[in-house]
Amino acid sequence: MDEEAIESEQEDLFEHYKFQADPRQEQVRIDKFLGERLANTSRNKIQTAAKEGNVLVNGEKVKQNYRVKPGDIVAMVLPYPVREFELKPQDIPINIVHEDDNFVIVNKDAGMVVHPGHGNYDGTLVNALLHHFDQLPELPSDYAGRPGLVHRIDKNTSGLLVVAKTERALTKLAKQFYDKTTSRKYLALVWGDVEDDGTITGHIARSKKNRKVMSVYPDGDEGKHAVTHFKILERFGYVTLVECKLETGRTHQIRVHFKWIGHPLFNDAEYGGNKVLKGLKTAKYQKFIENNFNLFKGQALHAQSLGFTHPSNGEDVQFYSELPEYFEMALKRFRDYCK
Repeated sequence: MDEEAIESEQEDLFEHYKFQADPRQEQVRIDKFLGERLANTSRNKIQTAAKEGNVLVNGEKVKQNYRVKPGDIVAMVLPYPVREFELKPQDIPINIVHEDDNFVIVNKDAGMVVHPGHGNYDGTLVNALLHHFDQLPELPSDYAGRPGLVHRIDKNTSGLLVVAKTERALTKLAKQFYDKTTSRKYLALVWGDVEDDGTITGHIARSKKNRKVMSVYPDGDEGKHAVTHFKILERFGYVTLVECKLETGRTHQIRVHFKWIGHPLFNDAEYGGNKVLKGLKTAKYQKFIENNFNLFKGQALHAQSLGFTHPSNGEDVQFYSELPEYFEMALKRFRDYCK
């Protein structure tokens, strides 16, 4: 199974808390400190979380007898209660760009969650697939609810995914993603004037400050090896359109890599791209950017192409997806603005 999918699915199973101790905070045990702030969480549960390394102070794991000091930033991760749910077929329109006896290529809209998880038990791509197709296969896995899926893209990323229709196709496709022999290219609109084509290399892991986003660890002491190749397609002065080719497939890889080199994706709220980062301070320009933000449901990122070896006949296949109309409209607006 694709590591990106597994990491993101694991993240769906946990809830996150963060508190900062008041400057006048008396030194108290951390289980007492957290217990006073989490009404429905027992001190025993907090102590267990600390033993398992899920309680952090200022980014470092602490024991259950740690005494909180003024200004400490205390974070805790707890598993959500396991919820049993039945996958329901739902008549949700999906854009199928290719189908044969082995797999389907879907062009996913931005705003659609790929598979059920905490807080998203229906209305997902999987619910739509179950309506359109019978008996989609599943890999043997601890994570249920992903029939036919061998990879995923973020909720607010648009573009191509492959869905297997048979167990044989699922196994063969999953191995290709695991072996990193697939070809995946994305189009991204990023802040700033990116200088030249290049490659971003940096280990990626969960952020110590906010477990819901990723961070780059350039020394390689944490996280997993990640490589993003990119080339410049078009410059607009304040933003740049780039094509990204993934060598690895880590969670939020393109988004966190470009944030790391100082070019967050346009309108990417999680990585700081949803505010004016480059350009004029005039009211007219500010309004221009705001109007373009409003075109997107999230980050300006589109999974444009997907290539792999056909699981049945062994031929190399490649699929392409045009940019969504709203993405093209944003590019046209920038072209006109830069004239």
